[in-house]
Amino acid sequence: MHYPEPISKLIDSFMKLPGIGPKTASRLAFFVLTMEEDTVLTFAKSLVDAKRDLSYCSVCGHITDVDPCHICQDPQRDHTTICVVQDTKDVIAMEKMRDYHGLYHVLQGAISPMDGIGPEDINVPTLIKRLQSTEVEELILATNPTIEGEATAMYISRLVKPSGIKTTRIAHGLPVGGDLEYADEVTLSKAIEGRREL
Repeated sequence: MHYPEPISKLIDSFMKLPGIGPKTASRLAFFVLTMEEDTVLTFAKSLVDAKRDLSYCSVCGHITDVDPCHICQDPQRDHTTICVVQDTKDVIAMEKMRDYHGLYHVLQGAISPMDGIGPEDINVPTLIKRLQSTEVEELILATNPTIEGEATAMYISRLVKPSGIKTTRIAHGLPVGGDLEYADEVTLSKAIEGRREL
């Protein structure tokens, strides 16, 4: 099917999003055509603003519009506990359960030798520096229960063990091969409650 160039470009743009195939992209593109121009402009501005105005927290690596982020700045948080997660979406998932009141450290990935990703390619060096300059008593490793997530947790636990900081791993209330962002609040809460020392 031959579409006018503006529609083709819009379909191609939607197809760059994860999980969006040609049919869904086409449906979204034609839906955009039915929207009011002001709504389309607001939508486009939201995309640009999100890309332009957000950055990563210089302390924990979470996505933020202020630096340090709101969580790192919060005096009510438990500054003796850091929960290490792979992705900023995992912080949002953990915050939804409202049972965890410590700080976070976002790795922005996981160790994956098959993909050429080593510890220096993710946010591990900044975690080690952070642990040396703060009074952290417990490090909770909440990486995803995948091969890469497990390898990352084991690597970090071996690095941290000599420091004497208690290192725990969230319990496997989460399905192996799953992602934290898709887990419900009860499952995450049970996983945090059942964490164990490595």
